[in-house]
Amino acid sequence: MKKLLKTALISAGLIMSASTFAADYPTKNIRLVVPFGAGGGTDSVGRTLANSAKDILGTNISVMNRTGGAGAVGMSYGANRRADGYTLTVVTREIASLPQMGLMQNTADDFKLIRMVNLDPAVILVPADSPFNSVSDLIAEAKKNPGKIKFASTASPNFYLMALEKDQGIKLNAIPYNGSSEAIPSVLGHHTQVTMVTPGEAIAQLRSGQLKGLGVMSAERISYIPDVPTLIEQGFNVTTGTWRGIGAPKDTPDEIIEILGNAFDKAMATAEFKEFMKKGAMTIHPLNAQEFTDFVKEDVKLLGQLIN
Repeated sequence: MKKLLKTALISAGLIMSASTFAADYPTKNIRLVVPFGAGGGTDSVGRTLANSAKDILGTNISVMNRTGGAGAVGMSYGANRRADGYTLTVVTREIASLPQMGLMQNTADDFKLIRMVNLDPAVILVPADSPFNSVSDLIAEAKKNPGKIKFASTASPNFYLMALEKDQGIKLNAIPYNGSSEAIPSVLGHHTQVTMVTPGEAIAQLRSGQLKGLGVMSAERISYIPDVPTLIEQGFNVTTGTWRGIGAPKDTPDEIIEILGNAFDKAMATAEFKEFMKKGAMTIHPLNAQEFTDFVKEDVKLLGQLIN
């Protein structure tokens, strides 16, 4: 009986301690781990969000770039920090794919997901003078000449390409490049014939007319490229893209997650953040903690169907 009472008192003390801690949170600076290099899209989104949220939380949010392993190093580092709300991580779609490929030990379950920040579909791009004028043109050629179309791949494996290949039973010749900054010039220089990136990564070339969008891989057209039809409109039920959000170590108190979630909601609604996202042709797609968690679980399943 004494042992049970002691255990109950200890548990009550821990609960009270956590609640008191959360009530005072934050009392010091917060660190945001970005698992990709400075200057890239994920880094820019993280930094701008942190800058918009710092005044709301009343404390500075410093950014730490911890790169390597296509995001695995940084996300694993963030997942294994103290669960006190003072180390957060920008989590990306790689948290759903890398563990299934045996390239990362930590999984999405090692995080409490706080908010999804943005969701961008992939767009299929060819040079302006390409003979392909629709997704149908591209697929017809791929079926006629399997493995002949040169695809500038921004990652290996490329899940955008895999989704289309699996749906249509086709095969392209995927040539690996180090991200969109190399893949896009390859297409422009006619070294390859097609690539798939997010709209923001190619918005300048699309607006200048250097690249032609065959189709956007989303349920609806994108406001930044309204003239590019979806694949669904063209009769191909393929939707895919990339996403970013904020997570904390899995044992972080729910009270702290709620404080952070409310702060990031307000940060995403600021004029500064909305203008930044608009300028970069990126779509703000806020999901709360539960919605984000459910979304990631579903994406893990979808990627698993492509990987396995």
